[in-house]
Amino acid sequence: MRPLLHFTAAASHRQHHRLRRHLIRTFINARIKWVRDPYLDTAVEREKNLKPLLLLKTLILSQPSQTIPLSTVSPMKPHLHLPATAKNFIEKYPSIFKLYLPPSKTMPLPRVKLTPKAISLHHEELLMLSLSHYRKDVAERLAKLLMLARCRKSPLYLIDMFKYDLGLPHDYLLTFLPEFPEYFQISDMGFRDSSGNVVLGLELVSWRKDLAVSAMEKRVKSQGENEKRIKFLMNLPRGFDLENRVMEWVEEWQNLPYISPYENAFHLAPNSDQAEKWAVGVIHELLSLLLSKKTERENIFHLGEFLGFTRLRFKKALVHFPGIFYVSNKIRTQTVVLREEYKKNVLIERHPLMGMRNKYINLMNRVLRRGKPIRSGFVGRKKGNSFIKGGRRKGDDNIYRIDDDGDE
Repeated sequence: MRPLLHFTAAASHRQHHRLRRHLIRTFINARIKWVRDPYLDTAVEREKNLKPLLLLKTLILSQPSQTIPLSTVSPMKPHLHLPATAKNFIEKYPSIFKLYLPPSKTMPLPRVKLTPKAISLHHEELLMLSLSHYRKDVAERLAKLLMLARCRKSPLYLIDMFKYDLGLPHDYLLTFLPEFPEYFQISDMGFRDSSGNVVLGLELVSWRKDLAVSAMEKRVKSQGENEKRIKFLMNLPRGFDLENRVMEWVEEWQNLPYISPYENAFHLAPNSDQAEKWAVGVIHELLSLLLSKKTERENIFHLGEFLGFTRLRFKKALVHFPGIFYVSNKIRTQTVVLREEYKKNVLIERHPLMGMRNKYINLMNRVLRRGKPIRSGFVGRKKGNSFIKGGRRKGDDNIYRIDDDGDE
């Protein structure tokens, strides 16, 4: 009996050791350096100023005359997230906006309107946004975002953070939500803000089991892989080397059971490897729901804190796995990109709205010289009475743009 008891105790000790490995952090003490990825930086930088431009476009078109005084736009710079003064921003994109002085006034104030090309593109966008299958797709993305929370609801201020990334209309509360009463309802979050006001939120009417399938689970199911040993795709950039001991740890970590982001796994020790794999899965699913598969890092942190994750926990998840997530420092912020969704600097699967946004970017990147559109970075530098081709260099102050009417 003694040897049997000894064997049982040894087996129990090994089982306890394996369980303990799941309950404690085994990540080795190694520094993982940040390596710049020029392709993903380009993908982020390409959309520079697109969001404020679309906000300004919407503001102009919301006016009865579809024009707005420049003096009205200027104080709204923070609300529109303009990176420069309203006048400088508008003049930077002459293919989108046009400053003009209204006729038949003694002392007219400058106003802003859209160019015919921008209006045509806007109408094309409206047609796409009105399609029923597009709106159903956005509704399901929004529902899945709410399902990441155990309470199936989220404050409206958090929804607004992801409104652009999800493809929601700017006035989604009035023009979008009423179409889906079986999905959404406005509810009281049960707490107040710092000013003492009741915080309202968006709530999912009922749990939708058909939507509670993560992008990772869909991928392995389509490929016939083991759904319990789901591994994240790792795409390290060229020149990025991990120490052997880190690679060994990552391989062990990959072999841990996959827990769906739509499950509640807060019973796990927060510093365990298993808990970290679940946290990585939550961030991965969030980015998969977004049209461009990227968002500002602060957005992820704010959502994580609402879901119950500490900021440090999400920060470590991003730092430890540079083969899954890339953090770009371009366009005056930090943007988290889901690597597997990009081939170099191009989205592998492009959502229709991303196609429309690319059309706006192409129009933004056109400037006007002598009344003819040319690509951005190719402007006229005036010397004497002639124009010299070439981009602007430090000290080049004589840069001229010609508007659609031929005015300088």
